[in-house]
Order: sequence, then C-alpha cells, then structure tokens
Amino acid sequence: MTITIRRTLAVLLAAVLLPGCGSNPVSTGTAADARGCLTAFDPAKDYFPVKSAITHAKNFTLRYEKSYQVLTVQQPYPQGKPESYVLLRCGAPKPDVPGAQVIETPVRSLYSGSTTHLPLLADLGRLDVLAGVSNAGFVVNPEVRKRIAEKKVAEYGANNTLDAEQVIVAKPDVLMTGGTDKPEYATLRKAGVPVLANAEWLESTPLGRAEWLKVMAALTGDEGKAATAFATVERDYTAVVAKAAKATAKTPVLPGTMNQGTWYMPAGGSYMARLLADAGASYPWSGGTETGSLKLSFEAVYAQAGQSPIWLADSQWKTLADARKADARYGELAAVKTGKVWSNTLVIGPGGGNDYWERGVTRPDLVLADLFAIVHPDLAPGHTFAFYRPVPA
Repeated sequence: MTITIRRTLAVLLAAVLLPGCGSNPVSTGTAADARGCLTAFDPAKDYFPVKSAITHAKNFTLRYEKSYQVLTVQQPYPQGKPESYVLLRCGAPKPDVPGAQVIETPVRSLYSGSTTHLPLLADLGRLDVLAGVSNAGFVVNPEVRKRIAEKKVAEYGANNTLDAEQVIVAKPDVLMTGGTDKPEYATLRKAGVPVLANAEWLESTPLGRAEWLKVMAALTGDEGKAATAFATVERDYTAVVAKAAKATAKTPVLPGTMNQGTWYMPAGGSYMARLLADAGASYPWSGGTETGSLKLSFEAVYAQAGQSPIWLADSQWKTLADARKADARYGELAAVKTGKVWSNTLVIGPGGGNDYWERGVTRPDLVLADLFAIVHPDLAPGHTFAFYRPVPA
C-alpha cells in the first residue's frame, strides 16, 4: 500500500511539474489546479472575470463565452482566409464550434515562429511558457538567449526550415506562426499540435500591432497585465502624437533603402507611413492608400525625395562610407552629403537580430518618440534613443 501511495504521489507531482508549466495560474476564485485547470466545472459561472477590449487591431477579434474564448484571425497570412480558434479554459468541456481548432488555456508551452512574439511574453512576465523559437540566432532578448543556452528553449526552424518531427515530439500546447503559411502546419495539426496564426505584421497601424499583446494574454490568462501594459503604450504614443501636432511644419524625410537595385518605399497606408505622420514627418508617397511597400527605382526616388534633409535608412551600415560602397548613387542624396542619416539598428543582438523588429513591435511609443526626436530635435532635447542611431561619416 505504501509503495502504491508513493507512486501515485510521484505521478501527481510529475503532472504538476511538467516542463514549461506556467508559474502564474489563472485566479478566478474557482476550484483549479496548479496550472489553472478547472477541477469542478460550473456551466453557469463566467470563468473570465477580466476581459480584453480590442480598440485598435483590425486583424483579429476576440469573443468571450463563459468557459472559452473564440479568437478569429481575419487574415492569418497574406490572402489567407479567416481562421478561428477556441481558447478553452482547461478542465471545461469542449464546445461545438465548427471549423475551429481547440487550444487549452492557460498554455504551458509555446513554440514561437517569430521574434516579435518574444516581447509579448516578456511584457506579460511569461517567458516561462516559451519552449521553442524558430531561429535562435535572431533573438535579441537577453533572458530568452539565456534560456536557449540553458536548453530550456529549443530551436526548431533554423535556415527557414521547420522541423515538424521535432515539434511533434515536443508537443507544445501551441505553435504560434509568424503570419506566413507553411505546408508543415497541416502536418502539425494532424499530429495534434495546435497551430495559431499571429499576423500582427498585417496591421497597418502601430497601436494595432501592439494590441496583439492581448492575443498572447488570452493564451496565458494574463488579460489584466495586458490591459495595463497596453494602456501605458497607448497613453505614451498619444502624448507624442500631440507634441508632433504642435510643430509648425512637417519635416521632409526619405524612408527606406534599396535591395538588389529596388528601393522599397513605405506605401501611404502602411505601418511606417502612419508612424512618420504621427511623428510630424512627411515624404512624397505618404498620400497613398496602399499598404506594404512600393517598389521604386533609385531614379524615381531621387527625383522626388533626393533633397530630403533626413534619410531613415533600413541598414546596418556602420558608416556612410559603407552606404556609398553599397551603391555609389547614395552619395548623391542630400542627407548623405550633410550627414543626417539615421538607422533603426541601435540594438543588434549577438546573432545579428535587430531589436527594432523584436521589441519595437510592442513598443511603438518608443519608436515614435525616436522618430519625433529625429525630425523635431528642438522639441525633444535630451531624448534617449531606444532603436535609432545616427550613421556617422
């Protein structure tokens, strides 16, 4: 009898201490185990006393029922059809929602398909649930890099190749995509690994992208933390917009760089266009409504924006000499001649990852503050930059 009891206790202890199990179980004043799973289900009870309200994001909706949420991603990847997911409070019975994947929450282990997911977890204080990253070399966050070095977080998608077998063996509670489609996702779903699309990059506004924090909170059960964190970002972003609105005139800028002879210019309805407008900047293509990037020739860009006093370059050039070496025509730009070139590469990780494309997604308030200080330096004296740096001569 004693041996039987000990074995039973060992099994129960192992269940509680499963790898990746969250240390912050959801608290709703109901009977729940260490993970937050219900041990006594009451169909009349609302198990989500704190609910997220979506105010800026357009690419997802979140509907609350008593024991589950229905998350719908309108465009999971470019031209993709809407996908819905039932985020079920574990321990509750599965509802009948046709066509929806079921993901039990709070999740204990998450595989991330993009570094943009990492600050979502970090801002919620839930890096403990991160169990896998697609490409470890791109990670900037020091705590995540430490967890990778300690083998607490696995790499499953190096060289842009998803190792489906590795993911199936690990069997995370959910794999979150980076907003693109891969044939391996169907394989994972068939094997019982839920795949949830995170397509924040298809949002056209900075605050819309940042609000995907609430999607992560729906998975981890941290709606209250998400509301507080997002409210701070929203408040600080709005405050910078108000300062920029008081500027006497918008400052002309030249955004983007060339890649293999093509200049990728932010379209007028894009995320970057909105940031520049909110910072009090202007550029010749800002009046359009298209999203994404426009593909232009150097000659077309030079004709309309070659005399812009500020160039916001997307490059890790160490000096302007590197820019001229990459393409001699860059030397004809007015901003290069005057030395007013800025790059969003202030913080680069050991593997070459750029924090602008990691933490910058959830902190558009910091990105906007940097841009405002660049285009209106007289209105932002003593600003400490978070993502941008001047490119020296």
